[in-house]
Amino acid sequence: MEDAKLNAILERHGRDPANLLAILQDIQKEENYLPREELEKVSKELSVPITRIFGLATFFKAFSLKPRGKHICTVCMGTACHVRGAPRLVEQVEREFSVKAGETTPDRKLTLETVNCVGACALGPLVILDGEYHGNMNAAKLEKVITEVKKG
Repeated sequence: MEDAKLNAILERHGRDPANLLAILQDIQKEENYLPREELEKVSKELSVPITRIFGLATFFKAFSLKPRGKHICTVCMGTACHVRGAPRLVEQVEREFSVKAGETTPDRKLTLETVNCVGACALGPLVILDGEYHGNMNAAKLEKVITEVKKG
């Protein structure tokens, strides 16, 4: 991340340590993960121990310390989605992108994740791509989503 972008984030939050969580959220939004270098800069700029920053970053599942893809594909594996074919959808994405659940493609185009339940059981099986919910997913619909990801 460019220093100017990080400075803008810090300024937006008043360089106040009380806003650390919001600062981390903004960095994650920009980079799709929390780069160690940026966390060290935040630690220095806010005079907050790096251990406190890592404590927050590892406590919340929404944060990632590992590089993630430009696109985040999340497949719900809750009971309703599972019995309606979610495991096959995971396998389809794994095949198409040569990646396993929990991994990111080497070109950082896509990260494949699974979650236990998103609470939208009536829509299952559910795939979330970059925050957009795709319900009643099947292999044909997923193929269209995959094609779009590969284009962009």
